[in-house]
Amino acid sequence: MSETWLKMTACDLGRAIGAGEIDPVALTETYLTAARTHAQTERIYARFTEDRARAEAKAAAVRAKLDQRRSLLDGVPISWKDLFDTAGIATEAGSALLKDRVPERDAEVLRNATAMGLVCIGKTHMSELAFSGLGLNPVTATSPCVNDLDAVSGGSSSGAATSVAFGLAAAGIGSDTGGSVRIPAAWNDLVGLKTTIDRVSVEGTVPLCARFDTIGPLCRSVEDAAHLLAALEGGTPTDLTAASLQDARLMVLETVAFDDIRPEPLAGFDAAVAKLEAAGAMIERHAFPEMEEALSFSGTLFSSEAYGIWKDVIEANPDLMFGEILNRFRSGADVSAPDYVAAWRRLEEIKRSWNAFIAAYDAVILPTSPILPPNAERLMTDSDYYVTENLLALRNTRVGNLMGSAGITLPTGVPSAGIMFLGLPNSEERLLRLCAAAEAALA
Repeated sequence: MSETWLKMTACDLGRAIGAGEIDPVALTETYLTAARTHAQTERIYARFTEDRARAEAKAAAVRAKLDQRRSLLDGVPISWKDLFDTAGIATEAGSALLKDRVPERDAEVLRNATAMGLVCIGKTHMSELAFSGLGLNPVTATSPCVNDLDAVSGGSSSGAATSVAFGLAAAGIGSDTGGSVRIPAAWNDLVGLKTTIDRVSVEGTVPLCARFDTIGPLCRSVEDAAHLLAALEGGTPTDLTAASLQDARLMVLETVAFDDIRPEPLAGFDAAVAKLEAAGAMIERHAFPEMEEALSFSGTLFSSEAYGIWKDVIEANPDLMFGEILNRFRSGADVSAPDYVAAWRRLEEIKRSWNAFIAAYDAVILPTSPILPPNAERLMTDSDYYVTENLLALRNTRVGNLMGSAGITLPTGVPSAGIMFLGLPNSEERLLRLCAAAEAALA
């Protein structure tokens, strides 16, 4: 039975705990054993929090017996990306620059989740300082894609995704600045939720770009995403009952999203769209020419803010960094203040136009990534390949970050090919309901 637990959704595990069918202590030990003994463990987990997990599981077991559970996910073990502060446990953000950094208190989202009864079993590997969509990290570890052990898993929440995909956590919590939840979720056939900027607290989270950083779950179902969002906020989960695609209006974004797309992601997307249409959704296809201009601001806005935050730490010990990541940070040094201000002013104009343009639709849809997970060894030896694949990997997801959208990626049935749904800012509840129906159609 315990092997079955490793494949269940977080919500199904929670229901079984509530029904007295699963003991949270036994569940946590099952996950810890699986994670400790898995062949890919060292590439997925940076460190375990076993003492904490066992104490939290025991408390959850007591609450379950007393019928005092704090949430549906009370007693369910999940993993945390190694940029969320954990009291007394190292939080290094995948970087040698932060080696042996031990916070004194938990990040706010971890405090919220713990208060809702979730069990923290460990910290997962990630791209160095979260600045890559590939998940390649020769400094700490490169997590493998569940569909190809020689390929990267996507970043920067690489271990968060693979901890779930390999059955080593019931769900993972990651961050998304340019696609860092949605890319690894898509490449490992999971559901990934990108939240609206400032909706979920980033207090106690190692930053990359404060004006773009968001937090969200990587999990096995849309229902899991809804309940994990509630746990992160300390709130109430969205009611997903009776969700339907009937007469839902979906807009396929044609601008940029399909440029240089590989055959497999395109096939997955096209097949998914056909299923959505068969389930009653109305599909329209439109261009939004200003999106190309918005995407051109990525280097100006992301790199300059990231370097502004990290330049003193980086330049004190640049040799500790992977060269490609170091170069990406340093590119922000060349951005002038007037160019940065002008880019933000123009981006805000485009965002207003975009939100007015998509307001009539239930969601905008596009391939989550135009490429499949690249080969890790080639990324290490071919710099041009690294740059090309890194930029392509994040191109479609950056649409959501630049426009301030809520976003969800769902598996399409084609391995490592996801379909992304984008909505207006703070439309998570509406988007989760829509994606619950889409998930059923795609299954």
